[in-house]
Amino acid sequence: MEEVKESDAAPAAEPPRPRESSVRKIRPALEALLFSSSRPIKAVELAEVLEATPEAVAAALASLAEEAESPSRGIRLESVAGGWRYVTRAEFDSLLRKFHEVTERSRLSLAALETLAIIAYRQPITMPEIQEIRGVNSSSVLTTLLEKKLVTTSGRKPVVGTPFLYRTTREFLVRFGLNELDDLPKPEELDEDLAATVPSEDAATPGPAESAAESGEPEDDDDTEAGES
Repeated sequence: MEEVKESDAAPAAEPPRPRESSVRKIRPALEALLFSSSRPIKAVELAEVLEATPEAVAAALASLAEEAESPSRGIRLESVAGGWRYVTRAEFDSLLRKFHEVTERSRLSLAALETLAIIAYRQPITMPEIQEIRGVNSSSVLTTLLEKKLVTTSGRKPVVGTPFLYRTTREFLVRFGLNELDDLPKPEELDEDLAATVPSEDAATPGPAESAAESGEPEDDDDTEAGES
């Protein structure tokens, strides 16, 4: 057998570089990454880019979040959709809209919000199931939600007709400031909140349907997309 020369042998693999564990060292770079990103960044991504330990990244995030909670700051660090991002404080909304000359807010109609809530709590769910719950045709509203990337398809249900299944997206979590679907209010919590805000029957004033019936005026169409932009 031919002897393998020492010079021909494969070079020994270099040991992996140790990951940075100093919170003080990674904090400035971590802050720069978060500030420059237009989307929430996951902690595992931050650790990979910074070549830091998960523990150091977690500690640095906690430190930055605590610092940003100061009333003297105009931004805060929030955990949303499984990641982290800097956002401006709500109290400066009108100021920022004025400065950036934003005259209209992108809103969802009541019909779209209702449909989105059904999907969020019942997902994955089909169009016929959504329409059965709402009692009205919801195809145009669902199209709007798909265009806004708040919902997406999730395969087909193995029944007659194999209708598409729909579920919410990561954009939905970001839009509503949720970290995960488990952060959605529980139905019983919503019932308690409604019970605390809706007046009693004795003090209740006629609703839109009652007022329309008394005056002979027609009710608004439930699926009117007014307010969409």
